[in-house]
Amino acid sequence: MALVAAARKQTWVPVIYSPSYAKIGYPMGDVPWYLGVCTDVVVRAYRALGLDLQELVHKAGVGSGDTNIDHRRVEVLRTFFARAGESLAVSRDLASYKAGDLVTFHLPNGTFSKTHIAIVSDRKSAKGTPLIIHNRGFGVQEEDWLSAEKITGHYRFFPSAARSAAG
Repeated sequence: MALVAAARKQTWVPVIYSPSYAKIGYPMGDVPWYLGVCTDVVVRAYRALGLDLQELVHKAGVGSGDTNIDHRRVEVLRTFFARAGESLAVSRDLASYKAGDLVTFHLPNGTFSKTHIAIVSDRKSAKGTPLIIHNRGFGVQEEDWLSAEKITGHYRFFPSAARSAAG
């Protein structure tokens, strides 16, 4: 799946966790490649497929209207994916999470944020649990973390422009 492959490529690049507000270009704006947070993993993966979440979120009227930051906020992305994609049931059945799905979490002990987002991988742990690709402060990682915190959202977003590329 192309979305997962695009996210996985990010694990090869050292990224410093930086939740700082930054003025960026529009459309296709991004913070420097060596900086990022969990949302940047998602934004960059879709961007590799030719989809600019910065522009899509802004044009959908989701968030505050600030093109520098709205697409980098988990709660804004949750709203966007629920409207523009599929909002699926949050389940304890981890097999219901498919490669390319987007999962949001509540982090009760989060230092920078209490919200988090990740992409479900096409790989599984030795126990059969789907891995996720995300940045929780240690760079972009692919790991067995799907059941580590409370899941707050489950989404699929493959707009027609990206369906063929996403597999």
